[in-house]
Amino acid sequence: MSHEHLGEQIARHMDADGIVDTLIPRLTLVRWSQPGEPVHMLQRPALCIIAQGAKQVMMGDAVIAYGPASYLVASLDLPITGTVTQADAGSPYLCFCLYLEPAMLSDIALALPAAAAVEEGRALSLHPITPELLDAASRLTGLLGQPDSAALLAPLVERELLLRLMMGPSGGLLRAIASGDSRTGQIARAIRWLKAHYREPFSGPVLADLAGMSLSSFHDHFRRATAMTPLQYQKQLRLQQARQMMLAQRIDAAEAGYQVGYDSPSQFSREYRRLFGAPPQRDVGRLRAMPNRALAI
Repeated sequence: MSHEHLGEQIARHMDADGIVDTLIPRLTLVRWSQPGEPVHMLQRPALCIIAQGAKQVMMGDAVIAYGPASYLVASLDLPITGTVTQADAGSPYLCFCLYLEPAMLSDIALALPAAAAVEEGRALSLHPITPELLDAASRLTGLLGQPDSAALLAPLVERELLLRLMMGPSGGLLRAIASGDSRTGQIARAIRWLKAHYREPFSGPVLADLAGMSLSSFHDHFRRATAMTPLQYQKQLRLQQARQMMLAQRIDAAEAGYQVGYDSPSQFSREYRRLFGAPPQRDVGRLRAMPNRALAI
């Protein structure tokens, strides 16, 4: 099966630029017809396959560039910056994104032979694509045109796709997502706390205890997985949330900064400009003039 076939399946259900959550649970399709500016988002654990075009993803100080030759797996909730680097009206960027369900991965892992422990590194992992993965992704996307059959067949094809992933080079990462006792599972517990309490100050020892690690081990594994410190992670959560508030609720920068945990409006504006490249008012005004882009943030 070829990338062209997967691209045709995606294009059949994407007649305009944007991000579409499909009728198949956890399956999202993306289309963009021109290279774009950076889009900041919180990436959930997912499998991403580019059928056409190319993209660059930044996570902390790590930069990953990929296209149709590879697939990307995210194993944690990650504040990232994504930029479409190759696309045009005749050959738009087309991407298949399947969000990963830990319970399903755990069920599949139990059915497989035990695997040797794998050293867990970055929570964004790039691997060579295979014809078998392309075939399963194409068949899953193709079921969007068969809504009467999709409810029964999509879970079977999704399970096949995840099984192939788990038996390939990304298998250790997927097993880690499925296991709460893995380093990935331990870091995920700390991340869930940060997401739920991003407005609040936090204590490193408390987060480390929540993850079940020593403080030094926690900081080492957190940075290795996310390419940022817990404080940098929290800062990105705050700034992304403030940006969304200003767009959706039309509140001013001072109020948005206060609501996400900043006591100093000047510090909020400085850090906002450092992340998004412009002061809050100018940045939000520009995004409001680009509704399709704003919706993707």
